Amino acid sequence: MKTTLVSALISLAFAAPLAAHAADDHSGHSGHHAQAPAAANAPLIEGLVKKVDKAAGKVTISHGPLPNGMPAMTMVFRLKDATWIDKMKEGSQIRFLAEDINGAMTLVRFEPAK
Repeated sequence: MKTTLVSALISLAFAAPLAAHAADDHSGHSGHHAQAPAAANAPLIEGLVKKVDKAAGKVTISHGPLPNGMPAMTMVFRLKDATWIDKMKEGSQIRFLAEDINGAMTLVRFEPAK
């Protein structure tokens, strides 16, 4: 009886970390999907398009404070979707969400201001 109990406890001791690791691996795959609703619900920042650089695929935007703690300033952003650049005009008001992607601030969502 003791041998069976000890064997069961040893099996559980090895099985629990493996199950946790498998759960971590799975959540890693769905992590991208889990973040999408948070980004979709994040407040959009008001901004003014100061410059559109189609050749570089970048826009310069004057904006208020960003949720990541960055203060109000004028800065250059990359675009998550290259086709957005054709929808931006210098002097237009937009609302946007930016994230640091590979070390570059990137617009991941935007819409014309209402």
